[in-house]
Amino acid sequence: MKHRRGFNPLERMAAHRKAMLRNMVTSLFAHERIKTTKTKAQAVRRTAERLITRAKIDSVHNRRIASSRLYDEGVVAKLFTNIGPRMKERPGGYTRIIKLGARPGDASEMVILELVDYVFKTDEEKNKKTKKEEKKAKKKEKIEKEKTEKPEKGKE
Repeated sequence: MKHRRGFNPLERMAAHRKAMLRNMVTSLFAHERIKTTKTKAQAVRRTAERLITRAKIDSVHNRRIASSRLYDEGVVAKLFTNIGPRMKERPGGYTRIIKLGARPGDASEMVILELVDYVFKTDEEKNKKTKKEEKKAKKKEKIEKEKTEKPEKGKE
């Protein structure tokens, strides 16, 4: 019987399970979308939603708690400056699990775990240049234009 089993141990030792969940939560916040098995996603969701709830209130105490549960300080900063404020009005349910079907090798059920407000990038957005790339391109065009104009001015 499964009475009073508080969580799924995922058939791992405590240290391995803790490290795996920390790694997956860090990846979830870094990429806002990860592909994993259903049972792992349910375990990660629990930790991720608690951290997002903490991130809604930006305080030193909450940052330290989040920092102890995540690997990357850059991800902690993203959590408190980007993800937390985006979820401010939402009372809970910050993540979504989308079923993909069985994995070919072992028939394990695969899912995508993502943040609810994740926007899938279209091909147009992927191909669109960033502001830095646009500035570099304009600067390069300007330099090439000046090179072509200078010899003509020197001849006159």
